[in-house]
Amino acid sequence: MPPRTTDSTPGRPGDGPPSPDPEAGTDGPPSTERPGGAAGGTPGGAAGTPDLADGTPDAEAERGGTEDVPGTEGTDGTDGTGADAGRRVEVVRRAAERGRRWRAAHLAGCAALLAVALTGGAVAFGGAGGEGGGAAPVSAAGALSPGDLARGDLDAGIASLQRHLRAQPRDFGSWATLGVAYVEQARTKGDPSRYPQAERALRRSLSLRPGNDQALAGRAALAAARHDFPGALAQAARALRQNPYNERALCTRIDALVELGRYDDAAEAARAADDKRPGVPVFTRYAYVHELRGDVRTAREVLRRALDAASAPSDVAYVATALGQLNWNQGEYDSALGHYARALAADDEYLPALEGRARAQAARGDRAAAVRGLEQVVARSPLPGPLVALGELYEDRGGDGDRARAGDQYALVDAWTSLARAGGVNADLDAALAAADHGDREAALRAARAEWDRRHSVHTADALAWALHVNGRDEEALPYARRATSTGYRNAAFLYHRGIIERATGNEGAARTHLKAALDLNPGFSPLGAREARTALDDLEGNR
Repeated sequence: MPPRTTDSTPGRPGDGPPSPDPEAGTDGPPSTERPGGAAGGTPGGAAGTPDLADGTPDAEAERGGTEDVPGTEGTDGTDGTGADAGRRVEVVRRAAERGRRWRAAHLAGCAALLAVALTGGAVAFGGAGGEGGGAAPVSAAGALSPGDLARGDLDAGIASLQRHLRAQPRDFGSWATLGVAYVEQARTKGDPSRYPQAERALRRSLSLRPGNDQALAGRAALAAARHDFPGALAQAARALRQNPYNERALCTRIDALVELGRYDDAAEAARAADDKRPGVPVFTRYAYVHELRGDVRTAREVLRRALDAASAPSDVAYVATALGQLNWNQGEYDSALGHYARALAADDEYLPALEGRARAQAARGDRAAAVRGLEQVVARSPLPGPLVALGELYEDRGGDGDRARAGDQYALVDAWTSLARAGGVNADLDAALAAADHGDREAALRAARAEWDRRHSVHTADALAWALHVNGRDEEALPYARRATSTGYRNAAFLYHRGIIERATGNEGAARTHLKAALDLNPGFSPLGAREARTALDDLEGNR
């Protein structure tokens, strides 16, 4: 799988209410005594929904109606859920095929159709069945239960929240839960149009109970999902001032520090979070911080212990997938496939595990299975990472129509980027990575520079280095390529990029070292990139 960033990381288990008697952690690797629950998401409304924070709490109490409570019907007659996602995404694909010859028109139309495909039309607030909907009110706890979230039962979660909020529209906790659910829905299903819905729900929660830590932590998660990492850090700090044990805020703080490239601070935040709320959400972040610093052994040990302690299917699927990705990064494909199999035994529809399995199958040479797997993934969640991976597999296969199929995937990345920006997401890193190899190279460089101005992580350093390279600016690219590999993070794509840039700048000895390191580490890191790395290394060896 690609280097993990906020959007490419598998859906993480979320936080429940803080324990009244939090257990202390240890100074070493995290304990595995209390794995956390799982966060799910719910389908939300579309643009044009009433602002959920309009009015004061008193005004809301006077209204007392259901007009601001989320409903279930889409304007297209669907239920707004993923049941017909395959049909709607196919509409997008047909539009992409028809419009290939007219790039500008295609992009605009594809973005609009993708928005429809992902949202199922405008999912209105106000409910399907009139006031009360004929359903008995449920408690706040039951509105979106841990069981629903653990099973990833998004439809049940949204329906329960809707019923509850019709009966109890002043329940600030359920509004906060709804906001977080929209964030998860957007992330796991590749649907950024949910983010404005999340923002409104969280504002409503804060209008009812100013300063409540659940909504503040939700705002932190929303900011991180939109790639506003300074904002995420600030909102997490606000939530933690209200409740130092809020697991979501603790985890978002780690995420934001990682994405800002503040790895020492992230490591300290992970240790502090483990002291306060040891569990699966913290363990996985603790492991990733160690992986980014080149300590694969500790990362693997922490994840293994977390998997041994996991009991909920969602936790098993999540941690096993994280282990699969760690092993894939190290070129250990058989082990990776074993972990993905365990994840899918716990949840046979867990998209990150399906994506990871497909990438491992491709690296093992089973291209047909990899293509089938990635087609299944992008039909349900058309995110840039799997879209590019599928496009490259089509290119590598090179059969009749495969170039056109690959072009469709890359066009859908452009459409997703447009939709993401419309939802308030900073999509520059995604745009830079995809466009550098499969799009407008100048646009890739602009996006990479903009992202570097915001944050200095290894991922942004690598993206900027590669964007500079494809624009013929290798001398300028080399310092960024070196910075991307400076933490010890064992990533074959980063090593490949550095080796190619070193070759272009005449540093042939260093180029041989890093291209060989990339292929020794993970020879199947990319169908096209690995092929180019082998060709370049062969040429360098022949010139010795």
